[in-house]
Amino acid sequence: MMLTHDLAGEGPSVVLLLHSGVCDRRMWDAQFTALVAAGHRVVRCDLRGFGETPIDRPHTHCDDVVELLDTLGVERAALVGSSFGGEVALETAVRHPDRVSALVLLCAGMPGFEASDELRAWGRREDELLEAGDLDGAVALNVDTWLGPEAGDEARERVRVMQRRAFDVQLAAPEEFHPVDAGVKADDLAGIDVPCLIVSGGHDVPDFRAISRRLADLLPDSQHIDLDWAGHLPALERPDEVSGLLVEYLTVEGGEGAATASGVSVP
Repeated sequence: MMLTHDLAGEGPSVVLLLHSGVCDRRMWDAQFTALVAAGHRVVRCDLRGFGETPIDRPHTHCDDVVELLDTLGVERAALVGSSFGGEVALETAVRHPDRVSALVLLCAGMPGFEASDELRAWGRREDELLEAGDLDGAVALNVDTWLGPEAGDEARERVRVMQRRAFDVQLAAPEEFHPVDAGVKADDLAGIDVPCLIVSGGHDVPDFRAISRRLADLLPDSQHIDLDWAGHLPALERPDEVSGLLVEYLTVEGGEGAATASGVSVP
């Protein structure tokens, strides 16, 4: 089964938007429109277990991404990944390097990263709520954790709806259909040789800020910018600003000029 997706635009370059683990393809509404208007051919998809894509078999997310590109007749795409989607983008670039032309990683996850005691404790709390059947409590925990101070009521409601949908889809799936590890290790990332923009948030949880610094050290052709106003989901917190950042980076060859976008600092 192909991933549920939207496709628009007629440009020669293709951009694929990969959502975070608390969202689905709807998180990219503003960026999808802006990138199409800037002349890109743009795809956004629901990864398996999110939005409108059910879990119907064991799967590896990065292989699902490549299967989608194959179905659409796309040889290479720039991958834009938020959080969990950033980790999927990195795994795709390692396992299928000829399919990726550039990367933009927004507060991305990272293969092989060992979570802090604090983040593991957060995960245990989420598991406790889910095991108790308190899905509303688990959703609220995620909304409160992953949105920064710039997020208004609309952004919080959107994440609430998308996270609840993800829980409903994932909890209904048989355990044997859960994702299969892609087998990508942290050291493998040093072999990624495409241009990469790494974006971190000044108000993000410490683990993801540490990941951004680690990725900047590992990826040979990368820039790292820090959005001092952002939490973990800047694309929802200031959608127009992030849209402009993506358009600027992906339109200029090699990403030159991305660091001049407003409201960013370069560590």
